[in-house]
Amino acid sequence: ELALKSLGNEGLFLFSSLDTNNDLYLSPEEFKPIAEKLTGIAPISEFEEEEAPDPSGETLSVVAKFQPLVMETMTKSKDGFLGISHVALSGLRNWTAPAAPMTVLLARQFKAFLPPKNKLDLGDPWWIIPSELNIFTGYLSNNRFYPPPPKGKEVIIHKLLSMFHPRPFVKTRFAPQGAVACIQAISSFYYTVAFRIHAEFQLNEPPDFPFWFSPGQFTGHIILSKDSSHVREFKLFVPNNRSLNVDMEWLYGASESSNMEVDIGYLPQMELESTGPSIPTVIHDENGNVIDSRDPSGEPIQFVFEEITWQQEIPWEEAAQKLEVAMYPFKKISYLPFTEAFERAKAEKKLVHSILLWGALDDHPSVPLPLPGSGRTLRETVLESSPILALLNESFISSWSLVKELEELQSNRENEFYSKLADLHLEKYNFPVEIIICLPNGTVVHHINANYFLDITSMKPEDVESSIFSFSTNFEDPSTATYLQFLKEGLQRAKPYLQT
Repeated sequence: ELALKSLGNEGLFLFSSLDTNNDLYLSPEEFKPIAEKLTGIAPISEFEEEEAPDPSGETLSVVAKFQPLVMETMTKSKDGFLGISHVALSGLRNWTAPAAPMTVLLARQFKAFLPPKNKLDLGDPWWIIPSELNIFTGYLSNNRFYPPPPKGKEVIIHKLLSMFHPRPFVKTRFAPQGAVACIQAISSFYYTVAFRIHAEFQLNEPPDFPFWFSPGQFTGHIILSKDSSHVREFKLFVPNNRSLNVDMEWLYGASESSNMEVDIGYLPQMELESTGPSIPTVIHDENGNVIDSRDPSGEPIQFVFEEITWQQEIPWEEAAQKLEVAMYPFKKISYLPFTEAFERAKAEKKLVHSILLWGALDDHPSVPLPLPGSGRTLRETVLESSPILALLNESFISSWSLVKELEELQSNRENEFYSKLADLHLEKYNFPVEIIICLPNGTVVHHINANYFLDITSMKPEDVESSIFSFSTNFEDPSTATYLQFLKEGLQRAKPYLQT
C-alpha cells in the first residue's frame, strides 16, 4: 500500500516489472535495464567475459532477414482496430526491420548446439535450454519489459535473436519453453544438428504497457565440426507455411490482472543465415607465420573447404518431427492436414478426431492464455495421456485446423467435397476450441467445446448435471476419463453408419 501511495498505479507497475523477486527492493542487477536505457551503455556480462575470444579462432558472419507482420491478418484489423489505442500497437507498427542486419560471431560460441555424450544417435533429442514450466507450475509474469540476463547456453540464442529485436526472451512465459535439438547427420568430423526454439519478444517499453510477440517457433539447422572450431552452415527461421504463425498479447492496465488483448497474425519472413562457412581471423602459412588476409592485388584470400561425406543421416522432416514430439508429447500420434485426414479415415475405415482452433495447437503458445479452453490446456493434459493416445491411435485419424484455413477451404468451390467438409466443421464451431468426431464423409457424430469440457472436468462428479459424460474410477484424472468417454461415445454413435 505504501508503494502504491508513493508511486501510483503506473509507477508501481513499472517497479514491479523490474522487481523480479518481489521483495520491494531493486538490486543493482534488477535496476540494470533502466541504467542501460538511461546511459545507453550495456556492460559486458560475466558469462560473455568467461569466453575470452580465441585470437586464432574462426568467425561466422550471420545476416538477418525480416518482413514485418502483415497487419491485415490480425483479426482486430477487420474492424479497423477499433477500441485499440495507437500506443498499444506502436512497438509492433514500428518494428519494420531487423535490429542488426548482420553480425559476426565466434564459431566456438555455437558449441551450445553440440550434442551431449549420451545423445549421439540420429534423431535422439536433447534439451539445449530445458523447459522449466508445465501445467502444474503455471506461467511466468506478463508484467515484464526487459529480459533476464541469459546464462550458459542461453547466451548464443539470446545473441542470435537480438539480431531481430533488442528484447528477446529466450524462456517463454508458457510451456513448453526452451530449445531442443537432435542430430540429423553424422560424418567423421561434422554433425548436422536440427533444432527448435520457443522464444518471444517484448515490443514495448515504459511508459507503454507490455506487448508480447510470440512466433509459433524458431527452427533450423547447423553444420559444425565436432570440436565446434568450424561452422559450415547455419540457418534459423520462423516457419511461414501456415496462414497464421504469431500470437500477440498486450496489457491494457498497470497490473497483472489488467485486461489483456489477444490476437494472431502472419509473419512472412524472420530468418538468420550464415553468409558462408566460418573463416580464420588469423591466417598462418605452412611455417606458422602470420600472413595477410588479402593477396598482393588486395583481394581477400579465398578459402577452399573440403566436401563433407555424411556416413549417416535422416531426412529433415523426420528430425523436425522428433523435435516436435519432444516439445509436445501429444504428437506421438500423427495429426494430419484436414483433407488428408478424411482420405486416410476413408481408406482405413476409421473416424476423424478433429480439433478446430482459433490459434495453432502445436505451435507456441496456441490460443492465448486468457481463454480457459485453450489448446494449450488440452495438449498438456488429456492429449498427452497414455489411454487417450492408445485409443486415438487404434480407432481414429487425428487432425487439427485453424478456423481461418477452413473458412478459406469452405469458400473454395473448386472442390465441393472439401468445401462441404469445412462447412460441416464450421457449423459446429464455438470459440475458442471445438473438438469434433466425424465420419470419413464429414458427418459430425459428436462434438464438445473445450471450455465446456474443462468446466465439467473441474467440477465434482456429483455436480455435473449432464448425463452425457460419466466419470470413470479407472483413472485418477477426471479430464482423461471424460475425454476417453467422449471418444468412446463417438465410436458408439458412429456404429450404425460404419456398419452400412
